[in-house]
Amino acid sequence: MKKFQTSQQSGFTLIELIVVMVILGILAATALPKFIDLGSDARAASLNGAKGAISSASAMVHGKWLAGGSNATTLDVEGSTVQMDTAGYMKVSDAANAAILATVSGINPADYTLVAPGASATANLPAAAANEIKFVPVSVASNPKGLNCYVTYQHTTNANTFPSVTATTTSC
Repeated sequence: MKKFQTSQQSGFTLIELIVVMVILGILAATALPKFIDLGSDARAASLNGAKGAISSASAMVHGKWLAGGSNATTLDVEGSTVQMDTAGYMKVSDAANAAILATVSGINPADYTLVAPGASATANLPAAAANEIKFVPVSVASNPKGLNCYVTYQHTTNANTFPSVTATTTSC
């Protein structure tokens, strides 16, 4: 009687390696789109940070106004004179006050494009009312995404009403 010798397999066959590579390729192709546009998440997070900085700066200027007697129509902030509304918050009715708010908030002009009060909408930037400013990330200010990716600071003329600070992250 003849004995058949069975050989032990000592590795993977070519077919097994190809199947594993195909499965990994399919997994990568389905997972990759979820991670491709991380820039939009980063811009949204940056806008929320800017919103917090603007809110804090507004509160600090208001505190300074309250400490000064609550009746000043102008206030010295960061070496510049700013106009105050009747509730003691910074007016942003002109580009100078808007730029001072950006400075006090720590918003870098290299990172954000400032849409001045009363500005009309363009193909890439939103309009701003006469009592508001908008900060658009530079990375989207030159394309239509800038129309729905910004932070807005809007002062009010109503006494004892806080200014509104909102982040619009629709198309970041």
